[in-house]
Amino acid sequence: MKLLLSAFAIAAIITGGAVLPAHAMDQKPQKPRSAKSIECSKRADAKGLHGKERRKFRSECKHGKV
Repeated sequence: MKLLLSAFAIAAIITGGAVLPAHAMDQKPQKPRSAKSIECSKRADAKGLHGKERRKFRSECKHGKV
């Protein structure tokens, strides 16, 4: 464990503190998910939906169409 932390610290020093990928620093902080969004995700999981079908179902669910 100490070896891993040491390697991480050395990498931070060498890269000037930029250990995260550049695209990770450009991302906006995510908003907390609403209860409705979480419920719709659970319903999509129960149906075994993936990909486009899942996105469509969740969108309709959140807007009260399902």
